[in-house]
Amino acid sequence: MFTTMMRPLQPLTMALGFGLLATSALAAPCGNSADGFSNWKAAFAKEAAAEGVGPRGLEALAGAQYASSTIAADRNQKSFKYSLEKFMQVRGAPTIVAQGRKRRAQDAAFYDALERQYGVPAGVLLAIHGMETGFGGFMGDSAVVSAIVTLTYDCRRSDFFRPHAVGALKLVDRGAITAQTKGAKHGELGHTQFLPGNALNYGVDANGDGRVDFYNLTDALASTANFLRQKGWQPGQGYQEGQPNFAVIQQWNAAGVYQKAIALMAAQIDGG
Repeated sequence: MFTTMMRPLQPLTMALGFGLLATSALAAPCGNSADGFSNWKAAFAKEAAAEGVGPRGLEALAGAQYASSTIAADRNQKSFKYSLEKFMQVRGAPTIVAQGRKRRAQDAAFYDALERQYGVPAGVLLAIHGMETGFGGFMGDSAVVSAIVTLTYDCRRSDFFRPHAVGALKLVDRGAITAQTKGAKHGELGHTQFLPGNALNYGVDANGDGRVDFYNLTDALASTANFLRQKGWQPGQGYQEGQPNFAVIQQWNAAGVYQKAIALMAAQIDGG
């Protein structure tokens, strides 16, 4: 049951990895194939331990497998190159809007409480939920730790994924996920597909059970609302392109076509 007694998961320290990056002389070298992955993990384990990752997280790192399917997906993100009209068609925008309106009506008290707490309208949260996982219908079949660790090892975007790898290992330490937890190809997890570093920083125990669980709908949507609010969401302000809160939607996903689709679907769900 939703509670208004929400406390964000406290960031550990700046050592999460958004600061305190290892120096280039000590950093584990990246690679573009499975060759060298084991040696890289051993080097990265030392860096992760220095940033506060504990025994459970390091054990998960040691067991991480090179995720070939993740690399293939990272090289083949075609949908973000579509026109807005095509993107919304492919992603099933009419279905998301219809289901979003239905869910909003069925659980109005929950979404109203979220908006009171964080200022984020139901339509935005429901559009993200629908777009990311079909309202929890499919939350991924890739091992989160292996996926995010592989992307950190891969030379293409190592710096971007590194703090999320450290975040994933810290989530394992906390018991929020395990080495076997499944998510999307890029290591996103839960109902709204948080990247692990963001999950660590913005996760909320909304149902008060003492654990932040991104596979629990209440925690996941409260965490999503908390992320948006902490990124600068202005309650009561618009969120269409050119309006104040559109810049916050841009913080959720970097693809312009995705951002516009979320804003448009959210307005329709909210009845605008």
